[in-house]
Amino acid sequence: MSLAQAKHQLDTIIRKSRVHLYKPIQIAEILYQHRTGFPLAFHDLESYRNPSKKWRDDVTRQLVGRISTSSARFQDNLFEANAMPPEFLAELGAFNEQPEHSGIVEAYIYRSLGHRLGAVSEVRRFVETATAETFRLRAMVDLFEHSPGLRRSIDKMYEIAVYALFATLVRALRVEVQVEIKNTDREIFNDFRPFIAMLTGIREPGARVSLTAALYRVGVTNAADRGLDMWSNFGTAVQVKHLTLDAELAECIAEGIMAEGVVIVCRDAEKAAIDAILEQVGWGQRIRGIVTLSDLEGWYALCLGPKHRAVLGGQLLADIVREFIVEFPSLSVLEPFMHERGYAAITLGGWEHAG
Repeated sequence: MSLAQAKHQLDTIIRKSRVHLYKPIQIAEILYQHRTGFPLAFHDLESYRNPSKKWRDDVTRQLVGRISTSSARFQDNLFEANAMPPEFLAELGAFNEQPEHSGIVEAYIYRSLGHRLGAVSEVRRFVETATAETFRLRAMVDLFEHSPGLRRSIDKMYEIAVYALFATLVRALRVEVQVEIKNTDREIFNDFRPFIAMLTGIREPGARVSLTAALYRVGVTNAADRGLDMWSNFGTAVQVKHLTLDAELAECIAEGIMAEGVVIVCRDAEKAAIDAILEQVGWGQRIRGIVTLSDLEGWYALCLGPKHRAVLGGQLLADIVREFIVEFPSLSVLEPFMHERGYAAITLGGWEHAG
């Protein structure tokens, strides 16, 4: 075991992390707590496994405005042998607490976060300054594809693109969902009236409730790109896939989604393979449709083009900007934190290129 090996593992985790760097931040906070006096022993994983999640969450709420919602199992993968096991943490911790290197590994991790947020700021400027005449969905995709720090978060960009398009069209078309009770058995209704009223909004037999059609994003992080990304109040679920979907993952998704119809969003090159695999696992009948990037580009061109620009264009861009700001944090929040912790004054020296 060596410091160089531990540094290599840390770099691998940083490289594979999405924009918010939850796992690297958890490592940084373990090292920070150890350096500043928290009684943890690196060989005793249980002394910091769960506390470190709280330390991480306290910091990520401040820096990126959210906490990890991944499964406990996915979060605990951080300490497995192929990631950052206790012996590697001990190497990093011993180096990080030396007086001449005090806090250097923590500073390195948070500067890596700064690099990610800097790349996000570039895309944010593009989104905020675009007009209906200049915005191109492919250009936004390319900004994610061509940035190593953003590539693993490109599924969130697809989610934003789908969500913004849906929100814009629902608003323009005034799409509504009707909820009504067909059974006229008053005895059942009266016995369960409070429960039914809470869940449906219907308070009298024969009454009807109209709801604006809505699409909801499930969360801001999804463990290992599995599961549901968006769901609606009219039975449709949306799964964003930008990585290869294999039979095992398709079955995992199928078992976890109970919606009546599922829409999959994917790259053009993945569509045929996804079709074949879904048929293979007997899930093809549950698919309402597959949306490709080319499909989205065509619909965006219609919204932003001369025919619909006046009604749809401005609202679509506003929805994209709003969702982008909600999804991706700003670099400005990190700078005060770096100064408060003293990281801004730390010189990384050869550590940046070690390992």
